[in-house]
Amino acid sequence: MIGEVFIYATTRESNDDVHRKAIKANYHIYAPVLPDTLYFAGERVPMNIYYVRESMDRELMVNMYWHSNILLYMKRAGRFFPVIEPILKKNGVPEDFKYLCVIESGLQNVTSSAKAQGYWQFIKSTGEKYGLTINDDIDMRNNIEASTEAACRYLKDLKQRFGSWTSAAAAYNCGEGGLGRRYKLESVNNYYDVRLNPETARYVFRILAVKQIMQHPQDYGIYIRQCDLYPPIPTQTATLSGRDIDLYEYARQHNCSYKMLRELNPWLINETIKNKADRTYTVKLPIKKGTEMSTIRPENSNELVTKL
Repeated sequence: MIGEVFIYATTRESNDDVHRKAIKANYHIYAPVLPDTLYFAGERVPMNIYYVRESMDRELMVNMYWHSNILLYMKRAGRFFPVIEPILKKNGVPEDFKYLCVIESGLQNVTSSAKAQGYWQFIKSTGEKYGLTINDDIDMRNNIEASTEAACRYLKDLKQRFGSWTSAAAAYNCGEGGLGRRYKLESVNNYYDVRLNPETARYVFRILAVKQIMQHPQDYGIYIRQCDLYPPIPTQTATLSGRDIDLYEYARQHNCSYKMLRELNPWLINETIKNKADRTYTVKLPIKKGTEMSTIRPENSNELVTKL
């Protein structure tokens, strides 16, 4: 029958035998080739140490074969990397830290079990320490620009304390106090030489694995086109000021749906903004309405993405 494929078993072969042969002939899983030389934020990874190689191998395999996850990382990177990269550069933070943001949140506004929030997963006290407004109405941990600026300030402080960007990344995960105690207890000052809790022990290798795959996708069997990436949304800005602001009414006044207002400004966390401090905020509004925004396609949109 046209359009259907049948596998016939002979009298000498069971259906299981045919099935096994079909799998062997048509289905292949490959172990990724480990690079001999790797760098994180310009700092060399000691790939000559067996447990470093094996840790990297694990994270590379986990992320290479978690297909839906890595594809979504890459799609979202098309929208958020153009925002994150210039902020990192302006602040003198290595571009590799954009991959830290990827593994922290998947480039989404998510809340962890420890109540860390936003793209960069700040807990409330750390977010406020580094200048983010967090109250009953506003949570700037959900603002990609503001939270990236705060992350830069925090990472630079961690780098100054521990002396390397690799240690700064580890401390971002387990806290500067936690990493400092382990370094002191074990008389080391290097991430690759210290024994850490399982999450932090995997943390930098997760960043490295995501970086390696996103920078060399075809080497890991990932084929994604430019048009598959989520594009930046064209927006314009408006001010939000006064007290007891009804966001439904604000959206109507600006010819914008309430849903779109909240989508573009996820740091607005209530329907009404009390704004007791009488601050003025800048909000994003769409330039195009509704489904028109989904038709944005980059030039050469059918070309494969070779690096993110």
